[in-house]
Amino acid sequence: MRARSLAVGQPYDTASVRAMQFARIAGLVQAGSGISPQVLQACVDLLNRRVHPVVPRWGSIGVSDMPLLAHLALPLFGEGRAEYQGETLDGADALARAGLEPAVLGAKDGLALFSANAATAARGSLVVHELLQTMDAWLAAIALSYEGYRANASPLRADTAAARPAAGQQAVAARLRQLLAGGQLLTPGHARRVQDPLSLRVVAQVHGAAQAVADTARAQIEVELNSAADSPLVLADEDLMVSTGNFHLPAVALALDSCAIALAQMASMGVSRCQRFMTPALTDLPLQLTRHGPAHSGFATIQKTLVVLWSEIRQRANPGSLDYMPVSETIEDHACMSLSVTEKLAEGLERARYLIAIELIIAAQAVDLRELDRDSLGHGARQAYDRVRALVPMLDEDRSMGPDIEQVCAAVAAGTFSGLQAWGAPS
Repeated sequence: MRARSLAVGQPYDTASVRAMQFARIAGLVQAGSGISPQVLQACVDLLNRRVHPVVPRWGSIGVSDMPLLAHLALPLFGEGRAEYQGETLDGADALARAGLEPAVLGAKDGLALFSANAATAARGSLVVHELLQTMDAWLAAIALSYEGYRANASPLRADTAAARPAAGQQAVAARLRQLLAGGQLLTPGHARRVQDPLSLRVVAQVHGAAQAVADTARAQIEVELNSAADSPLVLADEDLMVSTGNFHLPAVALALDSCAIALAQMASMGVSRCQRFMTPALTDLPLQLTRHGPAHSGFATIQKTLVVLWSEIRQRANPGSLDYMPVSETIEDHACMSLSVTEKLAEGLERARYLIAIELIIAAQAVDLRELDRDSLGHGARQAYDRVRALVPMLDEDRSMGPDIEQVCAAVAAGTFSGLQAWGAPS
């Protein structure tokens, strides 16, 4: 285990480390690892006493997360480093302060602790949850954009979506109808145009495909959380240990790579929607969304920020599961880089939240410039509008928009714009 404790880089945050501890325990209790009952109990005690090993982030190529999990396990027997009650300590000191004794490892305990993919399963769980939450917040921003643009909602009709029931399309169309329900836009005669830009018309198609991909990733992560993926695998009933390939995670890596590509698809449309708001010929709104004319910048320069964010997300959409080289004297001549792919997606999501924040601010500005009656908005869109305006005021005189974006982005990350209630739902 000492020889494999060679991960480097910034340590993971406490929530991620706790997820790793839990994920490894979940794998161990499936049976097949050959771990001693007392060492398994020591893993549970470490988690319950909130002793959090210091786990550097770079070291796994996706052929089990050995280097990271070795760091995760070292404090069990008083080595390595761990955080306890806000202080980072030597493993032995952390155990002592938590009132725990060092574990004594048996014949297969070391291998059972680190020959697994608990780091990928843990981070994948957190990142996929974050992805699903972010995607719902994005639909809230899009509903507000529909209101501010006075878009034609016919592409969201249930019969329209059912005419070509592509993956996720009907569910996304239904969610947008929920967010717009109770307002004017779903009733005939309130759209300004017969056909809107595609970034508004094909939301159900693009976000629906992304939803299907995210659901697949979630299912694959759940497999990992509920499996014995050890090698060798202990078959107790047959008194055997057998070599396996169950530590390899191509399904997870491919699913998360697909999520990153889907994120880039959604991001490109989000940037396009925001840019369309700047053009009076399309919106019947003032140039750059300022009522003070060309003497004011309004939202003109925010387009640069949008493009930079899009570029950052696009870079992280490149498939990371192809980026491997043979190791271990070419015995390990294939890898899927599943943890790296997970972190690449997490980095894309960080940037996507800024895009969502900008779209929320722009859409709220459009609602204000149209002088729409707040009660004319769909119930979910109205909630989104109210939450934006509780954070930042309408842009009148030019001001620094960076702090506004940061504030709304933090609210997106905190879930403020996720799970908005449908019209008629109890508050």
